Amino acid sequence: MTSLSPWSNTDNSTAGPEISANTEQYALYVEGDILFDAMLAVINNAQHQVWLATYIFSGDEIGQQFVKALSAKAKAGMDVRLTVDALGSFFLFPRNLEKELTDQGVKVRRYHRWSWRKPLRYNSRDHRKLLIVDGQQAFLGGFNIHRECSLSAFGKERWRDTHVRITGELAIQAMELFAASWEGKPYRCLSPREAFRDELLPNKPLKCRWRLRRIYRNMMNDARRYLYVSTPYFVPDRLVQKGLVAAARRGVDVRVLVPRKSDVLLVQWASRAAYANLLLNGVRIYEYLPRMLHAKTIVIDDEYATIGTSNIDYRSFFLNHELNLFSENPYLCLRLYHQFNSDMKEAEEVHPKSWKRRPWLARVLEWAGWMARRWL
Repeated sequence: MTSLSPWSNTDNSTAGPEISANTEQYALYVEGDILFDAMLAVINNAQHQVWLATYIFSGDEIGQQFVKALSAKAKAGMDVRLTVDALGSFFLFPRNLEKELTDQGVKVRRYHRWSWRKPLRYNSRDHRKLLIVDGQQAFLGGFNIHRECSLSAFGKERWRDTHVRITGELAIQAMELFAASWEGKPYRCLSPREAFRDELLPNKPLKCRWRLRRIYRNMMNDARRYLYVSTPYFVPDRLVQKGLVAAARRGVDVRVLVPRKSDVLLVQWASRAAYANLLLNGVRIYEYLPRMLHAKTIVIDDEYATIGTSNIDYRSFFLNHELNLFSENPYLCLRLYHQFNSDMKEAEEVHPKSWKRRPWLARVLEWAGWMARRWL
């Protein structure tokens, strides 16, 4: 891998300084190799505790590096816990790999294994990607532990994603969230009056879920100059569509960046079913061309931003276990603004006139995707 700054791309086009605000520090990662190097370095320097939750944990060359690092810390007597999603890692995290970890003392859990007694529970997945070390540093965002995120392992077609490192009070909050989930206890979702200026927000329990939706709505309602959204799975419900359209009608520069190359075609069909209404009402949609876009970020007016695991779809809002950072840090917002514009250089705009001329088969597939949107 590489020893570049965590701010670096391979072309160094968006390199910049680490961000600080009060007692919290942020570092943004947009390259998997750089992120994995940073995460492994923090794990290797751990003194007491390493907790990791990930949707996908693969036994490939990337996953093996984490297996080695986690095993070493568990063998040294530290509290090492790993949660992988039972469905997301079903074919990628084999039993022998799990046994290798548990034999060294790593506590491993597969989230929501299949159960004939509770079959509907299988539809609710742990979609978080969260690493916490010693309660002092935490990493979260869209990167899974697999080779598809690595330039050195996967090549130029590696996924384009975004992660953030946090410290201070936010890292403590991340630790509390992980502990509540691990112990099966409900997390006390803060009310708006209690919330911090910068905050981690899950969508479980139910109170947090509705608060997450309310914050998304408020972000759209408060936008005055621009509202830039990056998401791999964009299946907006009526409330989100209404918020985006209302912002565009106010004169806000509303842009949505989605992948041209999707790993789930049915989701892409459902996403495109929403294009016509949004394009007709002034929302600009761009498709990222070179590779799979997996980043989940929103930045508004250089004043407010979110990075995390939540997509803009029914599953993320109502079914999965997600986690997002919401921040008013101006420098973090600026970095996300510049990253969005960098991605835009490799994207193609979907124009309303050409979209109307798409073939009838595409419209049928969009309808089929939209009908299945709550199960995607």
